[in-house]
Amino acid sequence: MRRPTMTRGALVALTACALLLAGCGLQATDRKPRMTLFIGVDTSGSFENSGHYDDSLRFLAHYIYGHMNRLGGLDQPKALFVAAIGGKDPNEPKAFHPIHDFAGKDVDQIERDLRKWYAPNDALTDFNPFFEQVARIVKDRNLTLAPITLMIVTDGVPDYSVPGAKPGSDQMYEGIDLSPLEYLSRRLTLRLAYVSPKVGASWRELVPRHRVRLWTVDSEVMRGWRAQVRNNAALARQEKLWSWIQDNVDYRVRSIGV
Repeated sequence: MRRPTMTRGALVALTACALLLAGCGLQATDRKPRMTLFIGVDTSGSFENSGHYDDSLRFLAHYIYGHMNRLGGLDQPKALFVAAIGGKDPNEPKAFHPIHDFAGKDVDQIERDLRKWYAPNDALTDFNPFFEQVARIVKDRNLTLAPITLMIVTDGVPDYSVPGAKPGSDQMYEGIDLSPLEYLSRRLTLRLAYVSPKVGASWRELVPRHRVRLWTVDSEVMRGWRAQVRNNAALARQEKLWSWIQDNVDYRVRSIGV
């Protein structure tokens, strides 16, 4: 008795179903685009005088290490760039250290490098050159398809030349230019850590923005990260710390108007 043969159409349909099932078997992490992470360090004297500069670098060392090693479910960046925010002259560009400068290093090594590269001896706090350089790097390296996060440790107080404006005035915040970031990615989040409640409110209410998602973490809240660290426990087992970072610093921000 002759066995029935499979028609070409049936074979194509079967192949399509197999591919569909294989796609459904992919892990969520395989489909999720890895983010690009930019970190800014406020190197102005005002941030040092706030009393949070030293704590912020220790925190950043943990933050970078945790993300690079995907600890506690933190997003592992596809690309990482770290630079100073500040300068002795207006519109002063800064060098961005890439992810390769942090690969294979432990928390203490990362902190030592941050302290060496980002001494707090700048006179100005001008965020705009940082945002412009971020936009240039994203475009030059074709990083527009993945989510982008800008994480900045700062007191958040702008200090640059605006005719007739005093440092910390409403005009200074209104002069912060987020336009280079607005259409870089479908999802771009700007996070500011170590700001005061008043400064955080000024960023949210006075800084012009349309698509950029903004999240601020008060300095009093940031002090809580050290209480999450378990003494003598390996970093891979610091579940409380990584959970605290996700809940307080890496909080998923809704888009404006949602």
